Amino acid sequence: MFGHPSGLLGLFGGRLMARTNRGCAAWVAECLALAPQKRVLEIGFGPGEGIAAVLAAAPTAEIAGVDPSPVMLAMARRRNHAAVAAGRVSLVEGSAERLPFDDTSFEAAFAINSFQLWQDAPAGLREIRRVLRTGGRIALGFTPHSLQQREGLVESLTAAGFEDARLIDRDQNFGMLAIRP
Repeated sequence: MFGHPSGLLGLFGGRLMARTNRGCAAWVAECLALAPQKRVLEIGFGPGEGIAAVLAAAPTAEIAGVDPSPVMLAMARRRNHAAVAAGRVSLVEGSAERLPFDDTSFEAAFAINSFQLWQDAPAGLREIRRVLRTGGRIALGFTPHSLQQREGLVESLTAAGFEDARLIDRDQNFGMLAIRP
């Protein structure tokens, strides 16, 4: 229902994710400190709450996203219809491990409650590093529902070639921030 949502359970899961991830998505968008003209990537966008949060934080940013679920792709496109129609949001079916974007395409990348579901997290982090520009920021956000453990996250980002990796907390949520050197 959450790892690769499909069918009616996927629709239900998407609605639940939208409600439970909304606050964390807004917080992560704030942590990215986005300038107006940034290009931003979301990995595992689910029902599109993170995209909506970035649009609210940086109304002129361009956003791309990948998610393995056709159900989530449809939900996210509906939720962000105006920005998709205006060409500011581009969403595709895909995975963190094989991002369909050119090297150094983005200034920021983020994921909300999806990192723990990636099939190959180290490969996904290396791919994100590849598509981020020098000085680009990565943020991973987690709600208590993610069941993600804090242990090993800093080491995972460092092993993928990121610098200044640090844990951050807000209310019941936690996350990781790092920089691509």
